[in-house]
Amino acid sequence: MAWTERQHRLLAAMGLRLLQPPHEDAVAVAERPAAARADEGVAVALLEPPAAPPPRPAAAAAAPVRAPVAAPAPVLSAAPAGALSTLGWPELRDAVAGCRACGLCEKRTQTVFGVGATQARWMVVGEAPGEQEDREGEPFVGAAGQLLDRMLAALQLTRADEPGTPPERQVYIANTLKCRPPGNRNPAPDELSKCEPFLVRQIELLRPRLILAMGRFAVQALLRSDEPIGRLRGRVHQYQGVPLVVTYHPAYLLRNLPEKAKAWDDLCFAAELFERQGGA
Repeated sequence: MAWTERQHRLLAAMGLRLLQPPHEDAVAVAERPAAARADEGVAVALLEPPAAPPPRPAAAAAAPVRAPVAAPAPVLSAAPAGALSTLGWPELRDAVAGCRACGLCEKRTQTVFGVGATQARWMVVGEAPGEQEDREGEPFVGAAGQLLDRMLAALQLTRADEPGTPPERQVYIANTLKCRPPGNRNPAPDELSKCEPFLVRQIELLRPRLILAMGRFAVQALLRSDEPIGRLRGRVHQYQGVPLVVTYHPAYLLRNLPEKAKAWDDLCFAAELFERQGGA
């Protein structure tokens, strides 16, 4: 059967090219167990990432950089879920900006709250801010962010909060940690636990129709699972009643190009799932 137009766009956006015609359509592939799909392989070969990737959406690129937050924001010694349960978006952002629940607050330039439309139907959850995210105050910037934007664009999705864009085409992006671990090291368990209530409240406020968990620490935080991502891919999980799909972090994909084919599979799976459940 022929690839759909959307699948061709996704292949091109992720730097993939088709070597031979597939024997099944995306729905059939998505509905097979992950192990079966892994055994059969993906009929694609990887190309080098584009030398000059397209710029991120104008609205996102033009977003003002949040300066390091000063004293007015509330200062928390911890972030108990009960204390956040009544906060709206502006109050929650201020709470994150003033948080001093762990040692990460000592060396951060600024917190990285999240980006996207608060009416978005899709939510992407990543791991922790890196150096560029810490500097710009926005998750998924730099090379990993450019790859993520191309992946989203191939599904006709955007992080840009642009008037007139339907909610089912908008994505809200947040991380499990709101502060950068020094040297981009892995998040510590106590850091994740103290920051988790902020993410929980973001999900409660957003009420997404689908969550895409990217990377090991995002998966562990949301699913409470130590299983490798490879074993969790290809099936529908649940977080507080919201369908959740697991895939690799874009930064990992840039270091491990062959895994791009698997991420392509995961995105097709997520898109088909979103459409089957009615999307909007």
